[in-house]
Amino acid sequence: MDSWTVERHLDGKPTEVVGLYHRFVELAEGCGSFDYAVSKSAIVLKGSRRGFAGVVPGAAGLKGFFDLRREVSDRRISRCDPYTKRLFVAQWSVASAGDLDDEFAGLLREAYAVGQGAHLEGPPLR
Repeated sequence: MDSWTVERHLDGKPTEVVGLYHRFVELAEGCGSFDYAVSKSAIVLKGSRRGFAGVVPGAAGLKGFFDLRREVSDRRISRCDPYTKRLFVAQWSVASAGDLDDEFAGLLREAYAVGQGAHLEGPPLR
């Protein structure tokens, strides 16, 4: 089995983790349309210009990343590092439905804007 699919990433994961994944996707769908790029390492959500978020279902929750125009600090973010002059990569993890709150959804909306090319407009936000 060489090809990776969303289903393969979810296979064997606890019901709670599968539910978290589906809630994450609902939040992303609320931002607008996107495509998937699925590999062994992650399920990446791609906007019209670039990937903007990735997610990996694990045994105890979800881990992932957002591409953002600014450095952010949040209890769910373990690292936020410069990626280019205009982008930061924020590594996050969530373990419960409560972690996927309005603040998290706001970060996802910011990342979605990057996927649509917002990082190409104006000066970097640093």
